[in-house]
Amino acid sequence: MNLKDILNRRYTTKEYDATKKISDADMADIKNLLRMSPSSVNLQPWHFIVAETTEGKARMAKGTQGFFSFNEPKVTNASAVVLFCAKTDADDAYYQHIADTEDKDGRFPNEDIKNGFLGAVKAFAGIHKYDLKDLQHWMEKQVYLNIGSFLLGVASLGIDATPMEGIDVKALDEEFGLREKGYTSLVAVSLGYHAESDFNSTDKTPKSRLPVSELFTEI
Repeated sequence: MNLKDILNRRYTTKEYDATKKISDADMADIKNLLRMSPSSVNLQPWHFIVAETTEGKARMAKGTQGFFSFNEPKVTNASAVVLFCAKTDADDAYYQHIADTEDKDGRFPNEDIKNGFLGAVKAFAGIHKYDLKDLQHWMEKQVYLNIGSFLLGVASLGIDATPMEGIDVKALDEEFGLREKGYTSLVAVSLGYHAESDFNSTDKTPKSRLPVSELFTEI
């Protein structure tokens, strides 16, 4: 399947076939997609909770109660659900951890280059923390970068997905003790295979985007 076909096929799934499960091999690829996503200065300000079991999805569904109940079947009937979480703060110890990890992976030929990288990380993070005062929001942006590449990646595997901001993030933060660990939940993405009755599938409902003439300025 080429990129054009993947883009045309991918859509937000509204109804899952609960009898169809993602293979272990595909789940390994899915986790690699999450881990290998780009982020600014390789900050990787994220954590992922992956629910594949009935019990795990029931815990995840605690974020789809009350007002968000319309999303509950998308959690319980999916093969897996990924909760994308963002760091709520970052400090010098975390920046050092990133640099040390890169060093261990062989990215720095010498200490000067490592120190230069570390200085760049601190500089950009410092701009967001002290000048723009949006450090947490900046880190959340990195998580959304991950979500974007993730949706395309799972589509390339022939797997359907539903990104959901319609979740109770406070309930999920409490369920998984995220705030005590320095994280907060942002978006849940259900994964699996759509039911034949899904009204939103591209064979039933054509995709719609704004026209090229409106979206692009070519110079």
